[in-house]
Amino acid sequence: MATQVEEALEKYAVVEHPKYGKIYAFEVDGYGSALLMDDSNAPSLLCLPYLTDVSIDDPIYQNTRKFVWSEDNPYFFKGKAGEGIGGPHCGLNKPWPMSLVMKAFTTNDRAEKEWCVQQILKTDGDTGFMHESFNKDDAKDFTRSWFAWANTLFGELIVDMYAQ
Repeated sequence: MATQVEEALEKYAVVEHPKYGKIYAFEVDGYGSALLMDDSNAPSLLCLPYLTDVSIDDPIYQNTRKFVWSEDNPYFFKGKAGEGIGGPHCGLNKPWPMSLVMKAFTTNDRAEKEWCVQQILKTDGDTGFMHESFNKDDAKDFTRSWFAWANTLFGELIVDMYAQ
């Protein structure tokens, strides 16, 4: 079954993007159409190496990672307060700190990991906690004053970084 899924992903879920080359599509319909985006939740395209056996160094994943963390992804938002991937759940211009955690988990570059942590710390809305999302231009405008899932993943990231 795993082999069939892998073959289907290679055949249907990898698309040629004019700017990024081969990338994974967020959704495919089986008729040749593909939705090119990523969402802040996990699972997502960004967190493939965190949740699956896709290698961080896989060229298709690296192309996908560049795409999803760019303004070519309709749910990537960058503003005065911070940047990250959001999604249709909280509305436009609201990146999720969870996407910053996943960006950190899916790199071997220590400086990038530390940058992600700094972004997370500066977008807590002065609460000391991570939220579901924050306004890209005003981190004090956030959803969910307590979002245990994001806070737990952040804790895991800090432990992981400390262990390294």
